[in-house]
Amino acid sequence: MPAPIPEPKPGDLIEIFRPMYSHWAIYVGDGYVIHLAPPSEIAGAGVASIMSALTDKAIVKKELLRVVAGRDKFRVNNKHDKEYTPLPLNKIIQRAEELVGQEVLYKLTSENCEHFVNELRYGVARSDQVTDAIKAAGLATVGLAALGLVGVMFSRNRKQKQ
Repeated sequence: MPAPIPEPKPGDLIEIFRPMYSHWAIYVGDGYVIHLAPPSEIAGAGVASIMSALTDKAIVKKELLRVVAGRDKFRVNNKHDKEYTPLPLNKIIQRAEELVGQEVLYKLTSENCEHFVNELRYGVARSDQVTDAIKAAGLATVGLAALGLVGVMFSRNRKQKQ
């Protein structure tokens, strides 16, 4: 039997597993989270939600975790606690609550939902999804370049033997 999902505590980062990416929120208590969502973000929206990420504006929303997650799985994921000291809980919650309802700048690569919650918890805006995607794109480029080089070398070798 799988271990029960731990009950989130105020200030916890919540990772919601959407198709093809993770959405992030910060738990503020009583079943509620605060998250950064493009205007068309709908719980469980999947591809439509990804497409909404192309916008440059987002709304800070306070909603029930079960509504935001919809049918998607989620977990508490304070993955940077060993690297960064979380800010005092009252400061995390106060800063998050003060932002609710505000329209803010949204950039998939530098100001997304993961940057937003890490900034609230640690005072450091970072997104491992963006970093990982950039690394993967770099590896793919290197791989394709190496494959092309092997192809050129193989082609030259065949020509020399003729």
